[in-house]
Parts: sequence; C-alpha cells; structure tokens
Amino acid sequence: MALESVQEDNLSFSSIREVAVRLLARREHSVAELRRKLGSRGFGGEAIERVLSQLREERLLSDERFVEAYVHSRYERGFGPLRIQKELRERGVSAELISRGVEPEAEGWTVLMGCVRQKRFGPALPADYPEQARQARYLQSRGFAAEQIHRLFKQEG
Repeated sequence: MALESVQEDNLSFSSIREVAVRLLARREHSVAELRRKLGSRGFGGEAIERVLSQLREERLLSDERFVEAYVHSRYERGFGPLRIQKELRERGVSAELISRGVEPEAEGWTVLMGCVRQKRFGPALPADYPEQARQARYLQSRGFAAEQIHRLFKQEG
C-alpha cells in the first residue's frame, strides 16, 4: 500500500511540474499566480508547494523576474505606475518587490503619460476646464497620479 502511495505522489509531482513548466514557457508568472492556477486544476496543496519550491531553486520561477517583465509589458502598453502596482498586488507580489520594481516618481512615467495623452487626444492641449478634466480622468484610469497629471497640464500649458 505504501509503495502505491509513493508512486501516486511521484506521478502527481511530475504531472504538476509538467503543467507548471508549460505555463512558465508561455510567460513569467508570480509564485502566487502559479499556485492559484495549479490549484484550480485540482492538484493537491502539498505537492504544489514542493513543485514551486523546486522551480524556484532551479530559477525557473522568480517573482523578481515576473515583476520586471510585467512592469515592462504594462509600461509599453501605456499604463501608469499606480495601476501597475495595483495589478501586481492582485497577483500576489510582495510590497517590497513592487516598490523596487515600480518607482512612481521616475521621470519616465511623465514622458509616458504625455505620449499616452497625445495618442488618445492629439497634440492640441485641452482648450477648457471640462476637456482638461476629461483627459485627467482618462489618465487616472490608466494609472497615473493626480499630481503628475496636474504637473503635465501646467508644463504643457
């Protein structure tokens, strides 16, 4: 009986690992994200933790690498630091890694915000307060801070 149990555990471990590696081959995942996905496929918690631990030791799974790839991807799509931070928290990334990976006060965000505004609304500055408020709401929904938006309109205006 004990031999069958060990064989089932090894079979389960290898199938969990196979699924995890397939998921990681498509894109980087956070540890929490991968844990959730494997759990939703019906695998057991202890075996999942063993697989995750092994993948971290082999450096196939890394929250640091996930944060770097995620921030780069979202930045390229025109999302601001506040939205990216929120999305990383939702994916189970630690606050420390988020603060190291996303620096909301970096100059690059202001440049990105200007590009996002121009792409959406054109090069002309808002002519009146209602239009400026509309553009500000859009930029806030993309994840830019109100102070940054205010500075952008003062700079350009």
